[in-house]
Amino acid sequence: MTRTQRRMVGVTLLLLAAGGVWAWQQRVALQAFPDILGAFTAKEYCSCRYVMQRQAPDCRAYARQYVPITSLDDDVQQRRVEVQALGRRHVAAWQGPQWGCRLEPAAGP
Repeated sequence: MTRTQRRMVGVTLLLLAAGGVWAWQQRVALQAFPDILGAFTAKEYCSCRYVMQRQAPDCRAYARQYVPITSLDDDVQQRRVEVQALGRRHVAAWQGPQWGCRLEPAAGP
């Protein structure tokens, strides 16, 4: 192995170790990310649809994320939105004109 190759291996190992330390320090935030994506989408879609009273295609575009969601179910009769994203399920429901939409407590996948 040449001197340049040894340096590259050393730098790579150093970067991997630094990345591991950073991931360990940020583990709480990284664990919360899957919940944030689905909850945000459910809440924003519900607010767009039932508070601002916009059409479904407009609200899908409004609540769209860079990370794709698995499903978005809009129950117009009950004014509830269920979003499945990154293995987590979140529901937002319209509470009335004074309260708008609210996330329901998380209930697993």
